Amino acid sequence: MKSRALWVLLAALLAGLAAVWLSTRWMRAQTGEITRVVVARSDIPLGTRLEPQMLQLADWPRSSVPTGARDAVQALEGRVVLTALQRGEPITEARLAPQGARAGLSAVVPEGKRAMTVRVNDVVGVAGFALPGTYVDVLVNTVEDGGTGGAGRAARERSVSKIVLERILVLAAAQEADRDSTRPKVVNAVTLELTPAQAETLDLARSVGTLSLVLRNHADTEAATTRGATKAALLASVADVQPAAPPPRPRVSPKAPAKRPVAHTPTATPRPSIPTVVVEPVRACVEVVAGPVRRTECF
Repeated sequence: MKSRALWVLLAALLAGLAAVWLSTRWMRAQTGEITRVVVARSDIPLGTRLEPQMLQLADWPRSSVPTGARDAVQALEGRVVLTALQRGEPITEARLAPQGARAGLSAVVPEGKRAMTVRVNDVVGVAGFALPGTYVDVLVNTVEDGGTGGAGRAARERSVSKIVLERILVLAAAQEADRDSTRPKVVNAVTLELTPAQAETLDLARSVGTLSLVLRNHADTEAATTRGATKAALLASVADVQPAAPPPRPRVSPKAPAKRPVAHTPTATPRPSIPTVVVEPVRACVEVVAGPVRRTECF
C-alpha cells in the first residue's frame, strides 16, 4: 500500500516538472531569445549625469530591444540624459546628450537653439501653467510711435498689443526642468528655447513693453496671423456693441391754465303777476238834518 502511494507521488512530481518545462519552452517560443539591457533603477530627471548606482541590467526580449540600447552599465557612466527617465525604462542613445556634455540645462538645449530666461509673475506665467515641456506664445504690450503728424505727442503715439513669438518651448520654470510635472507652480522666471533670431526679438520686446505668455495646445502648429490690437480699435469695437441711445422725448409746450367753470346761479322762474285789488275800507255814513240843511257825514 505504501509503495503504491510512493509511485503516485513520484508520478505527480514528474508531471509537474514536465509542465514547468513545457511552459518555459512555450514562453520562450512566444518571446524569443532573452538578452539584457541597461534600464533606469529609479526615476531620473532630465539633465542628470548618469552614475552606476542609477542603472541596472534587466532581461529583455531580443526581438524587441530598443534601438541604441546598451548592455553594459559602465558604457553609460558620465552621460547626461536629455529627457526624464522612468524606473525600468531602457536607456537609449537618443535620450543622451553627446559624449562630454556637462550636466544641467545646457545639455538639454538642442544644437542651433538658445535658452533665454524672462521674468514672469502669476499673471504673465499663466497662473503657473507655463511648465517645462509646454508651448507658449509671447505677447508684448507697448506704445507705438505713429509718426510726426498730428497735434501733439498724444496724437502720434498709440497703445498696441501684438504676438511677437509663437510656439516657444518652455525649458524650465525657475530652477526646475522636470517635464513630467503637471501641477501648476507660480514662479518668478521661465526659460524658453529660442533660435538666435527669436532671442533678439524677445530681448527687444521686453525692453520696449510688457510681456505676457499665452499657453497653447501642444499639437497646435499653425501660425496665427494677426495685426495686433490697438486702443482705438478696442474702443471702436466696444462702441459697436453698445445699445443705441433712446430717442429724445418730444418737447411739449406749456399749456395755458385751464379756465375754471363758472358756476351758474339758477335763475328763479318769474311768477305770473297778480292784479292788485284795492279794497277800500267800509265807511259808515249818516245823513244829518239840521233845519232846512241836510248833509251826509261819513266816518
